[in-house]
Amino acid sequence: MITLPAENVKDFQGQVEKFRKIRAQTLELVQPLEKEDYVVQTAVFMSPPKWHLGHVSWFYEVIMNKVDPNYKFFSQEHSKIFNSYYQSLGEPHDKAKRGMLSRPTVHEILDYFHNVSRKVESFLKSLNKNEIYLFKMAFNHECQHQELLIYDIQHLLASEYHPARRNLTKKPSPVEKKSIKIAGGLYNMGYSGSDFCYDIELPEHKVYLNQYAIDNFPVTNADFLKFIDDGGYEDYRFWLADGWEALKKNNWREPMYWKKEDGKWIRNDFRGKRKINPNEPVCNISYYEADAYCRWIHKRLPTEAEWEKAACWNEDKQVKTTYPWGNEPPTENHANLLESYTWSPSEIGSYPMGKSRYGIYQMMGDIWEWTSSEFVGFPGFKSGFEEYNDKWFSNQKVLRGSSFATPAYSVRNSCRNFFRPDERWMFAGFRCAEYI
Repeated sequence: MITLPAENVKDFQGQVEKFRKIRAQTLELVQPLEKEDYVVQTAVFMSPPKWHLGHVSWFYEVIMNKVDPNYKFFSQEHSKIFNSYYQSLGEPHDKAKRGMLSRPTVHEILDYFHNVSRKVESFLKSLNKNEIYLFKMAFNHECQHQELLIYDIQHLLASEYHPARRNLTKKPSPVEKKSIKIAGGLYNMGYSGSDFCYDIELPEHKVYLNQYAIDNFPVTNADFLKFIDDGGYEDYRFWLADGWEALKKNNWREPMYWKKEDGKWIRNDFRGKRKINPNEPVCNISYYEADAYCRWIHKRLPTEAEWEKAACWNEDKQVKTTYPWGNEPPTENHANLLESYTWSPSEIGSYPMGKSRYGIYQMMGDIWEWTSSEFVGFPGFKSGFEEYNDKWFSNQKVLRGSSFATPAYSVRNSCRNFFRPDERWMFAGFRCAEYI
């Protein structure tokens, strides 16, 4: 295993407190569910809530076994059911059939969840830097599944889910939508800090960028409605060949969770059945739809290098920052993340303090943003954990930023998300770029 950037590990109690907070947040997400909700799998791309609870716990067992080869897993049955795709750890249970299993019961999985938590706390008492990195990866892995769990609950329950905490979205400030010019030249892309990052954010490396322009706000529902009203879903000229086939196969005529009732567009989500808010970023769309919109408006999607530079480069100081607004950790004034508890995207202009040095807004929170880049390893990539990321270096597109369901603990400018170009159930949107 390679040595990766490690954080200061003097305060082991601090690690325990982080772990407890993450575990408590997972339990808070499922607290409003009825027992019947835990078992249901509404589509092959989602997983039952109880599977997420078991899987994140099992993954901690994988890490404990890496640290101590004498560690014994809870049970072979749990290892098979909760193994997502790690072939090196045995044959996983078929993802499409996770909802067919009534056992282990919800009660048994919760007992397993707490059993593993106690073991992890014991492990955290004495670890070296590389071992701490592994547990930090597991913490971030659980944060990933908190977000995936929210995607799945949206598909399962939508407005019937009543979260333990809910806040109103912020009142937006007046905004001017425009395109921001960014100088070309060499740019050092990738993670440059000393805290945790995934292996796919490394190594930092030079890329050459031509001068370009990028929109200062994501594409809104009002923007996307113009594309729909102009026949964007009926005109093959705007679509990639695979995208046009996906449109026909799935009968796409609008973003996921949209429906037209009595001549008005309605979205059914955690807030209930509501009229589309024209000033919110468009959400739950595929790469193909984002790309088609860009072609329709005579623009394009940014590359991930263009997106990253727009988010984190301070031209005056010639340095990169961890977040668009600087190096200060996210607060409620910077971005609409999970801890904002809004359960929806916020209107553009809601987070003026979160803008980048270039004056580009809402690059963190609200929606993940599609880029045109293929998900591959950076030049010089070395895997930090077998089968975690690099097995997906095929037929995936990179998304940057974060969404209203992303825990603040796991966000940073260099973070790379990835999905297949036809997937829509995650909270994804986009902003446009163009050559100049």
